[in-house]
Amino acid sequence: MDVIQATELHTNEVAVLFDAYRGYYDQAPDFKGALGFITERIAKKDSVIFVVMLNAEIIGFTQLYPIFTSLGMKRGWLLNDLYVLEEHRGMGAGKALLDKATEYGKSTHAAWLMLQTYIANTGAQKLYEKEGFIKDTNSYYYYKSL
Repeated sequence: MDVIQATELHTNEVAVLFDAYRGYYDQAPDFKGALGFITERIAKKDSVIFVVMLNAEIIGFTQLYPIFTSLGMKRGWLLNDLYVLEEHRGMGAGKALLDKATEYGKSTHAAWLMLQTYIANTGAQKLYEKEGFIKDTNSYYYYKSL
């Protein structure tokens, strides 16, 4: 397995996985929208996308968005998306993506990586905790739809 940063050459394949990832979170299929979104992120360089490859096939991805910590006065990374094709789960692809994200965070002198997942996504939670992520019990997250 190899993990590389996605480029314009990977937009179609990443968009397929991104659309499947959104479906996992109960969103209606929208490949055209997914392709536009991923193409724009890569072109504008306002996120960093890593893909995991097995025999020249992209089997998973993660997407990081830059954020900042005022208290730490540093950059942080929001690991917003992580998805591995179901038939390739349990083979280490998710761990490889987390390792690459951690390596990238360190190389950019970030204070931390942050992520969130559904409460019911216990498989991912086990991986995150095994890889050193700590569940926040001190803060609530609030959202306001716009």
